[in-house]
Amino acid sequence: MRLVFSTDNFVYGGRVRPGFPLILNDEMKPAQPFHSYLRFRLLEQGRALDIKTWEAYGRRLWDFSRFLHDNDLAWDKEFSSYGASVIRAYRDWQVEDLCLEPSTVNDRLKVVGDFYCWAHTRGLVRRIPFVERDVVVRGVEHDFAHLTGGRMTIGRSDLLVDEWTKEPVFLTAEQIQVARSTIRATPQRILFDLMCRVGLRAVEARTFPLAYVFDPAKRVALDRGALIDVPLHPRDMELKFKKPRVVHVPYGLMEEMHAYSQFERNCRSVGSESKALLLTACGNAYSKGSAYKAMRDLGRKVGFNIRPLMLRHSYAIHTLLLLRSRPDIKLEPLMYIRDRLGHRSVHTTMVYLKQIERLLGAEALAMLEEFDRMYEVGPALRASNQRAIPSRQSGPS
Repeated sequence: MRLVFSTDNFVYGGRVRPGFPLILNDEMKPAQPFHSYLRFRLLEQGRALDIKTWEAYGRRLWDFSRFLHDNDLAWDKEFSSYGASVIRAYRDWQVEDLCLEPSTVNDRLKVVGDFYCWAHTRGLVRRIPFVERDVVVRGVEHDFAHLTGGRMTIGRSDLLVDEWTKEPVFLTAEQIQVARSTIRATPQRILFDLMCRVGLRAVEARTFPLAYVFDPAKRVALDRGALIDVPLHPRDMELKFKKPRVVHVPYGLMEEMHAYSQFERNCRSVGSESKALLLTACGNAYSKGSAYKAMRDLGRKVGFNIRPLMLRHSYAIHTLLLLRSRPDIKLEPLMYIRDRLGHRSVHTTMVYLKQIERLLGAEALAMLEEFDRMYEVGPALRASNQRAIPSRQSGPS
């Protein structure tokens, strides 16, 4: 079994559809009924799904089909009890043999479960190999939360394994300083800063557009040390949910990005058509794998783990800690972090609040003082709340 993705030669509904996942059997033909399900879910329903969502659907269903192939199992094998179904065997293999994170297992099971529901509606299987039960979820934001007390009843498959809320892993201010001082390559340092000092996701940092960069010294209304309002738009870069938002870029970081764009990037960009600011030594835009590898290799040098998501967590926790300790900065901490990170719900952001509440008072105080000393975040946030920050008005047309 192989997973490949379509090129510009694949046309559906009169439009080119590159990136469509194709699960192929040993004869290199579309493996059924997996192919028909993906076509239905990603194309026939007419929903506007992000191409990264296409890839996720393809990889999760491919993992299941590969498990069946390697174990000589049929996806539609009859079962005497729910516990004897092939999907249960697949779940237990992931949990007990591979020891995968519960969230990873559940992400895969949700797609496979949806595949079986689709197959059942088309008469391809006699019954669905799991049961859905009603569960009450608390702390949910919705229009009638004031009436329901934030509770909502949803259906949950009994296939899914229990998840626990994990504390976000982050770097201390001292670790940030050690890691950053170890980086020698300018684009890798900027990549690090865009995640750690601006709160960008890895995909956002590596696709941050060259067009967003300017010389802050030429903006007379900008004071040195200010936070610069930079609107992000999905037409210019990759954004989760394609949701525009505004981030705050430190003055010094914008200076460094501008200097890099004028000198080092120009040397690397010969023959490159990339619109991204950051280029590798070969003149290519950073891929998902290369950005991850750069941070992983940095962690090996300094002796502690560094992953892109940890840097985003670090920005959120240190900034939230700072805002909560400085009431003179008239910003609502959770709302500020939610808007900078681009979370859909403040409940997603609250995981950081729960994390800092676990820190000891002296430990938290030392962390925020070191972080503020390193980046002078406090004065910049205070100033940003006192006046509107001049910004780039729009991206390239």
